[in-house]
Amino acid sequence: MTGNSRKIVVLDYGSGNLRSAQRALERVGAEVDVTADPSAAANADGLVVPGVGAFEACMTGLRAIGGEKIIAERVAAGRPVLGVCVGMQILFARGVEFGVESTGCGQWPGSVVRLDAPVIPHMGWNVVDSPAG
Repeated sequence: MTGNSRKIVVLDYGSGNLRSAQRALERVGAEVDVTADPSAAANADGLVVPGVGAFEACMTGLRAIGGEKIIAERVAAGRPVLGVCVGMQILFARGVEFGVESTGCGQWPGSVVRLDAPVIPHMGWNVVDSPAG
């Protein structure tokens, strides 16, 4: 690592492709720590919130390590937080899966819902409209 590398924490809350995120960040020169330690997450230059699986299961794991508070404090202070996959979705106020609504971190208003698509997986771009208000 160079003297200019940034310390990035990949938050380990029991969900996510932690090692893939770690390797990608290291490849671009970041110093990476995969941890559930709140102090390390709070003090890092950047925080990555990965996620694989169901919205509610991810939130349960995040709450177990105090992750909601860590994220809220970083966002309030204008410090970088990057959500990947379900890690991005749980930053919203709510998520709906299998007809069940779950509470998210609430950093953004709104609900994450399934997009009805004719073919899955879908590669490319689509327009996503947000209701007014």
